[in-house]
Amino acid sequence: MSEANIALVTGATSGIGQAVATGLRKAGWRVVACGRRADRLAALAEQDGIDGVVCDVTAPQAVTALFADIEERHGRLDLVFNNAGRFAPATSFGDLDIETWQEMVDTNLNGAFYVARAAFRMMRAQSPQGGRIINNGSISAYVPRPQAASYTTTKHAITGLTKAISLDGRAFNIACGQIDIGNAATDMTSDMNSGSLQANGTMMPEPTFDVAHVVDAVLYVAGLPLSANVQFMTVMATNMPYIGRG
Repeated sequence: MSEANIALVTGATSGIGQAVATGLRKAGWRVVACGRRADRLAALAEQDGIDGVVCDVTAPQAVTALFADIEERHGRLDLVFNNAGRFAPATSFGDLDIETWQEMVDTNLNGAFYVARAAFRMMRAQSPQGGRIINNGSISAYVPRPQAASYTTTKHAITGLTKAISLDGRAFNIACGQIDIGNAATDMTSDMNSGSLQANGTMMPEPTFDVAHVVDAVLYVAGLPLSANVQFMTVMATNMPYIGRG
């Protein structure tokens, strides 16, 4: 991959985002990583030569500034891994706090929209025209976990966002797909080893898998020519209770 190829990874200061940013850099991409923790971005820059930009994707003006910075420093953008997101504490639907709902929508859906919209506009305007957007969906884009209404709803919405971008992007050589990840081993999923709430009300440990396989999946999709696209890909722990959940 040429140094001329520029990738943006959001939510890159931990977990899947950090792994993907590092993996892309090792594969030869010039990587811009964004997140809210300046110290972790500085560590990525020092260890891996990644350009770190502090950005809260829930703030439209911050996203606008991020893309202005990419335009100024790099002149174009070829790939976005639209990854920033968060979980909420398990809560029965009737007890879900409105503030929590709004925070989840702001991060998981609105943030993804702000980033994708800015990327679409930049890819449409640049020469040569086009680029690729990969949205981080989830197993929860298809089936819910118990007591996870806000997360489930935002991830279902990401699927609609992916389809809309994919369709509107055809005219501008912009490809958009979605990677749905189930139980990658990160700090966010560490509690699964001790037990996760199941649809029948029981607690059961769930298997996880190495996040390196998520990186491999992103690299595969990112390496395709823009004439080809992986519209949806599910990468999951083989024995997680997704198929047959409930």
